[in-house]
Amino acid sequence: MSQRAPNSMLTDSPAEPPAWRHRNLLDVDILSREELMIVLDNADAMREVLARPVKRVPTLRGTTIATLFYEPSTRTRASFEVAGKVLGADVVNLSPSGSSIEKGESLLDTVRTLRAIGVDILVMRHWQSGAPYLVAKHIDTPLINAGDGWHAHPTQALLDLYTLRSRLGDLQRKKIVIVGDITHSRVARSDVWALTTMGAQVVLCGPPTLLPIDMRQGCNKAGGLPPVTVELDFDRAIEGADAVMALRLQKERQEAGLLPSLREYSRLYQVTEGRLRRAKPGAIVMHPGPMNKGVEISQSVARSPSSVIDEQVHNGVAVRMAVLYLLAQRPE
Repeated sequence: MSQRAPNSMLTDSPAEPPAWRHRNLLDVDILSREELMIVLDNADAMREVLARPVKRVPTLRGTTIATLFYEPSTRTRASFEVAGKVLGADVVNLSPSGSSIEKGESLLDTVRTLRAIGVDILVMRHWQSGAPYLVAKHIDTPLINAGDGWHAHPTQALLDLYTLRSRLGDLQRKKIVIVGDITHSRVARSDVWALTTMGAQVVLCGPPTLLPIDMRQGCNKAGGLPPVTVELDFDRAIEGADAVMALRLQKERQEAGLLPSLREYSRLYQVTEGRLRRAKPGAIVMHPGPMNKGVEISQSVARSPSSVIDEQVHNGVAVRMAVLYLLAQRPE
């Protein structure tokens, strides 16, 4: 099975598509290690395109991509838009405001309309967990889940994986710590699947109130996730880590009584220079964004050479280019 995109795919010459069997990308939990490698290796080729003086190729010329976002987004939506345009596709951006959705049109009616007008690939974000799965049952248009409720965010996991591999090489037995609001994080869930499939040792850390209830009770597996290490003490969790990912903490968690205060959370779980010294030399710091500087991550760490947060954003374009390319092959 070919794992790397041929150079000819980035020119006018037709190319044999890589072996890719999925029509949709709804999550990473069904992807094998080999399939994850196909995405990562294709992203390498896409990053080469982004490094060119003229960042345009005709690979998806004639393809129409629609982004349908029922939640606000800057990074993900802009990343998909740039990715599509660099590949030569036409990109249409839709949101509830100013559309028939605002008049009460149902989700299924909206996506059927998009299919009828000729959309070739649909990128969708929805506040309701499982919404992309419902849509995928009713249309045959390739669908990319750009985040659904607390459930999944597959392209974020893929760009995180790509960034980690670029910095750390083979992830087998690498220790990756994810700290913060694990229960409500679609990023954490998808990252756990991707990282464990690649052989990384994942440690989840956070206040007991922000961990899945099974994990609060000492179980290393919850909600159908693969086994991970659970550690409540961040100082212990970060010991010897190759990488640390801080998750965004939403203020609603404090308002819901899940935290005593943001100050208390920062004291116990903020990624600081002092804590980072417990990790391996050269350990990297990640964040899916947007950051609350001074809450989940200190200002100094966010600006330090250890931070690869801007690199994650840049890599997100290459990874999403790879995903769009693979889904455009329309596997049977």
